[in-house]
Amino acid sequence: RAPPPRRRRPKAPKHETRSRRRADASTMLSPKIIALEEGWNNEIKAKAIDVLEDMLNTGLDKNKPRLFDPKEYVQTYTTCYNMCTQRSPYNWSEQLYQRHGETICDYLSKTVLPALKQKSGNALLTELTVRWSNHKIMNKWMRLFFMYLDRYYVKHHSLPTLDVAGLKHFKTLVYNEVKKDVVNAMIALIDAERDQALIDRALVKNTVELLEAMGMGSLDAYVTDFEDQLLASTKEYYARKSQEWVESDDAPAYLAKAEVALEAEAARVAHYLNGASEPKLLRVCEHEILELRETVLLEKEGSGCRALLANDRKADLARMYRLFGRVPNTPTHGLPPMAALVRAHIEQMGNDIIDRREARLSEGAKDSNQDPAFVKELLALHDKYLAVVSEQFGGNALFQKALKEAFVEFANRDVGKHTNAELMSSFCDRILKSGGEKLGDEDVEAFLEKTVQLFSYLTDKDLFAEIYRNQLAKRLLNQRSASDDAERLMIGKLKLRCGSQFTGKMEGMLNDLAIGHDHQADFEGYVKADSSRSTGKLDFSVQVLTTGYWPTFASIDAHLPPEIVQCTKVFKDYYDEKNSKRRVTWMWSLGNASVKAFFGKKAYDLQVATLQAIVLLTFNPLDGASQTLTYAQVAERVNLPDEHLKRVLHSLACGKYKVLAKTPMSSRVALTDSFAVNTKFSCPMRKIRVPMASLDESHNPKRVEEDRTVAIEAAVVRIMKARKALSHQSLLAEVLSQLAFFRPNPKVIKRRIEALIDREYLQRDPEVANAYRYLA
Repeated sequence: RAPPPRRRRPKAPKHETRSRRRADASTMLSPKIIALEEGWNNEIKAKAIDVLEDMLNTGLDKNKPRLFDPKEYVQTYTTCYNMCTQRSPYNWSEQLYQRHGETICDYLSKTVLPALKQKSGNALLTELTVRWSNHKIMNKWMRLFFMYLDRYYVKHHSLPTLDVAGLKHFKTLVYNEVKKDVVNAMIALIDAERDQALIDRALVKNTVELLEAMGMGSLDAYVTDFEDQLLASTKEYYARKSQEWVESDDAPAYLAKAEVALEAEAARVAHYLNGASEPKLLRVCEHEILELRETVLLEKEGSGCRALLANDRKADLARMYRLFGRVPNTPTHGLPPMAALVRAHIEQMGNDIIDRREARLSEGAKDSNQDPAFVKELLALHDKYLAVVSEQFGGNALFQKALKEAFVEFANRDVGKHTNAELMSSFCDRILKSGGEKLGDEDVEAFLEKTVQLFSYLTDKDLFAEIYRNQLAKRLLNQRSASDDAERLMIGKLKLRCGSQFTGKMEGMLNDLAIGHDHQADFEGYVKADSSRSTGKLDFSVQVLTTGYWPTFASIDAHLPPEIVQCTKVFKDYYDEKNSKRRVTWMWSLGNASVKAFFGKKAYDLQVATLQAIVLLTFNPLDGASQTLTYAQVAERVNLPDEHLKRVLHSLACGKYKVLAKTPMSSRVALTDSFAVNTKFSCPMRKIRVPMASLDESHNPKRVEEDRTVAIEAAVVRIMKARKALSHQSLLAEVLSQLAFFRPNPKVIKRRIEALIDREYLQRDPEVANAYRYLA
C-alpha cells in the first residue's frame, strides 16, 4: 500500500524568508542578560558556594570521587562565564572577583578562625591541618567556578590569581592569628619526641607543609615563623642535656648519646621537616653537644682520648673521630686538639720504649749494635698506631702528621753508643743475611717494609745509608746474603722513599757482583789458554769491585804465601791486558779461603777469612816438626798491623774453635803470647766456619761528615746561583728545606757559607747587612 502523499507547505515570499532568518540569528547572538544579584544568589551562591561550604562543614564523603558532578560544575561555570562576557554595563567581572574574595574571607573569619581559637596544643594542630585541607579544596573549586576571571580579567588588570588570592586570605585571616600557638605546639611535640615520647609525625609534617605554603613560593614564612624558634629551642634543649650527660657519663657513653641524638635529628628532618633545615639544625646540635664540650671530653680522666688509645678502645676512638670531625677545625676545636693528644700519646709510648732500653744499658746489659727486640718494639708500636690512623681515623692527614711527628721525636733519640739508625740497619742485616732470623719470604718482605717506614722518620738518613752500605758489602763479599731478590727488594723500597741518588751506590754493588761471574769465566779461560799462567793447586777466584760504589776498606800490605802471590800475579796480568787504564788494588781484609787442616789423623775444612788463612799457613810444620811462634814472630812473617793481627789470632786461639793453642791461656791476645797448632783440637763437624771480628767499622763517621759538608756546600751554591742575592735567614731556611737525608746544625751551615766566601763562591752584600751575593 502506497503511503499517503505529503502535504507541501506553501512557499513564503522570498523577502519574508530572509526577514525571519535575520530575526532568528539576532535571537541567538543576544542571550538573556543576567543581573548580578540574580546570577549570584540564584545560581552561583545557591547551587555552588552554599553547597560547597555545607560539604566542608559536615565532612566530605570519601566514597564520592568529586564534590560536583560535571553537569553541576558546568552549569555554575557557564553562569560565571556569561556574567563575565556580557557587554558593559552588565559585565560583572570586577564584582565577581570581589565577591570571590569576600566569600572566602567570610568563611575563614566566621567559620574557620573561631574553630581554631577554641583549640590548643595537639588539638590545635589537628584542627588546623583539617581546616587547611578544607581550604585547599574550597580554593580549588572556587578557582574552577571562576576560572574565566583568571583567563582574562586577572591578567588584564594585573591582579593576584584566584589561587594566590585564596592563599593570601588564609594567611592574613587565619595563619597570622594562630601561628604563635601553632609553632609552640609543634616545638612542644618535637621536644617530647626527643624525650623518647611517641608523637603523630604526620601531624607535624602536615603543619610544616602549611608553613611552607604560607611562604607563597619561598621558605620565608617557614624560616621566620618556625625554623628560627626551632633552632633556639634546640640550642636550649641540648645545652641542658649535654650538661646532664657530661656530669653523669664517661666520654664514650657521652659520645654514644651524642651520636644517637645527631642521627635522630637528621631522621627528624627526613620525616617531617624541610630539608633546608638539616644543616642548620645539626650545626646547632654539634655546637652544643660537641664543640662546647670537646676539651672536657678529650681530657676526661680515665675515659678521654689518651685513655681510649691506651686501652685500645677502637670503636670508641672511631666514634670520637667521626663526631669531632663534624666540628669546624680550629686550634682549639674539631680534630686538631684530638690529633695533638694522639701525638702526645704515641710519643710517650715511644719514649717509654727508649727509656726501657736505656734502663737495660744502665743495669749492665751489653751495648751492641744488635738489639732486634728493641727494633721490633718500635715496629710493633708503629704498626699499631698506623692501623689506628688508617682504620679508626680514616687516614686523615692531621693524624698522619701526628703519627709522623711523634715518631720523628723519639726515633731520633739515641741512647748508648749506637744510634737508632745503626740499630735499624743491623736489624735489616740480621733479616737479610743467612743464619740470621728464620723467616719466610713474605715475613722478610713485611719486616723490610715496616723497617723502611720506621727509617723514613730518621733525620740522619745518610748515616743509615752509610751503615747499611757497609753491612750490605759484608753480606755480599762474605757470601752471607740469604737472597739476592730480598736485597734488591730492600734497595727498591729505599729508592722509592729517597730517590735513586740515595741508592745508586748500593745498586752499583749488586751490579758488580752480577758481572763478576763473567770476569771469573774470562779469567779461567785466560789461565787455561797458556800453561805458563797456571795458578797452581789453588782454586783461585777474584771479585772485582768498583771503588766508587763500595765502602772504603782497610788496605793491608800483607806478606803472602808464594802460592797466593803466584795467583795474584797471573790475575794482574790478565786484568792489565783487558783494562789497561784501570789499576787493581788488593783488599786482603775482605777475601775468604778454605784451608784443609790436619789435627793428628783427622782432617778438617776450615772456612776462614783470607788473613786467617795467611796466619794459619805460617804454622805449617817446618822440616816435619810443628812450630811454636811468638806474637812478634807471627807479626814479622805476615806483616799485619797489631790491631788487625790481634783480632785474627784471637779468632783462631780464643774463639769458639781453638785451632791454635795460646800460651798462656787467656781470653785476650798480648804481645808476649806464643802460639802453636792445637794438636788436641777436635770437632764433630768436618767443615767448620771460623768466625772473626770485622776489621772495619760499621761506618766511617769522618766520611759521613765529609759527605755532609759537600752536600751543604752544593745546596748553598745551587740556591745562590738561582737567587743571586739572599739574606742569611732565607738562605738558611732554603738549605734546610733542600737537605732531605740529614738535618744539619745551623752553625755548621754558617761555617760552610764562610768557607765558600773564602773560596770566592759568595761574597757578603756591601749594601745589606746579613746578606750574601753569588759570584759568577
